[in-house]
Amino acid sequence: MTSCACATLVASCASGSKDGADSNQANDASVDSTACVMTTDEPIIMAYPDTMLSSVKQVDFRVDTFLNDISGSLLQLTDYYEKSPGILTFRGAPTRNMPFSGRVKGTPSKVNVEWVFKTDVDTTRTDYGVWGGGTGWTGQPLLAEWDNEQLNHIRTSASEYVTDHLSNREIIVGSLCGKVYFIDYLTGKASRKSYNVGNPIKGTMSLDPTYCGNLYIGHGVPARQPFGALIVNLFDHRRVDTFGRDSKAWRGWGAYDSSPVRVGQFMFRPGENGTLYKLWTNGDTVRLHSTLRYRINGAAPGFESSMAVSRNYGYLSDNHGNIVAVNLETMRPVWHYRNHDDTDATIVVEEENGTPFIYTGCEIDKQGDNGFCYFVKLNGLTGEVVWEQKIEGRKAELGKTTEGGMFATPLIGHGDCEGLIFSNISPMQPDNWCNLIAFDKATGEIRYRTPLKFYSWSSPVAFYNEKSEMFIVTGDTYGNIYIISGKDGKVLHRSQIGNNFESSPIAVDSCIIVGSRGQEIYKLSIQ
Repeated sequence: MTSCACATLVASCASGSKDGADSNQANDASVDSTACVMTTDEPIIMAYPDTMLSSVKQVDFRVDTFLNDISGSLLQLTDYYEKSPGILTFRGAPTRNMPFSGRVKGTPSKVNVEWVFKTDVDTTRTDYGVWGGGTGWTGQPLLAEWDNEQLNHIRTSASEYVTDHLSNREIIVGSLCGKVYFIDYLTGKASRKSYNVGNPIKGTMSLDPTYCGNLYIGHGVPARQPFGALIVNLFDHRRVDTFGRDSKAWRGWGAYDSSPVRVGQFMFRPGENGTLYKLWTNGDTVRLHSTLRYRINGAAPGFESSMAVSRNYGYLSDNHGNIVAVNLETMRPVWHYRNHDDTDATIVVEEENGTPFIYTGCEIDKQGDNGFCYFVKLNGLTGEVVWEQKIEGRKAELGKTTEGGMFATPLIGHGDCEGLIFSNISPMQPDNWCNLIAFDKATGEIRYRTPLKFYSWSSPVAFYNEKSEMFIVTGDTYGNIYIISGKDGKVLHRSQIGNNFESSPIAVDSCIIVGSRGQEIYKLSIQ
């Protein structure tokens, strides 16, 4: 059976201001915008309803549409990332639920350093300090898995950039020194020359899951101008687009720590300037389609977390503590929830019997020196609270004020940990810096807390053995790597390896790839 994926969507109701496009960003499209993506034997994926619930009354929002001759329809809701090899965005999927995991034999009890890759160090003094090298928060590497035809294309079109170590499995990571690095997964040798983007990269980049070659990169700190976001095509190292200051933004800070995500024919990129950008794509061509900006209580917040997506709904958490669900067809808010404080940790989405549920937690920032991390489960269709847990904590003075609470993205358990969700939450107390906490997904009950030696912003990853037993690997900001039994929280191994594991790792085979503050990118085997 051959079906048209367009039929799986409700009718699009495009919304936008009537003052039209902003000139140079609204480039004319030269393709048939009514073209329908044909799929074979695809399951029908129904869109969530196009509604605006009463909680949206608190949200002062504006949608601007720039490509009026191209529909805002997503065309299809099939998960591109599920069908594409590699790890191509933060936590590997639109739902940010980390579908990738490692494999181990028996019970792991050892971490071995397979290779160490060194980045450059940038000593430029900015208004926000010297950022050096290595990786920061969230700083997750990507894994591109090129087929032979794509490899040949890269070797031909980007011959001046590639090395003899270019192979099918390539690690791509952005550094605080302002460069993108390319590393052969097997050997740890540079697979290409580094790409200089001019400013420190703190967040996680995103590679288009259609493998058109577009790499989405965001600046984290303004060391130089221009400061903003860019797109580079990895087949020929051509800069596809550079996006600097947005004069229409409702917030002045122009960093892009969020990892863009693709849905249908669009890439979505949240900015710390308080804008959600919807980018129309066709091959490696990218055009700005529309934007969403909002204020709550007169203030426009910014997005440091990555947007989570389920079907046609996007879930945003911002640095004022708002959680907003957005219909990505229309770019209009669906519901709003107030989660108490700055929420930089990325939301995780999971469907239960066709209903999306989201998990998120906040920091201890705007509450004052002391407060709570509120870890919640919400109904993704309505924003209603299923359960809430309060974890007490504080800010700490560690050379500078460091907020407590949750910066790491939660990890959903499977195998012998089905029904659990885990997160690193930092009370920031001298005798209780951080805990890996296991929550019951149904009730929110805390099953156990495993203390870490120091606070952690790094998101945990999972490994499973032949018995489907789950083991959690995570790092802390003192450079420790832990192996923890998911079932009971027992620490099976701890060793200090790096300088500061602020970044989140990826799990590949029986290994993790993770960057450290300083200069190092590590490949560590879990044995």
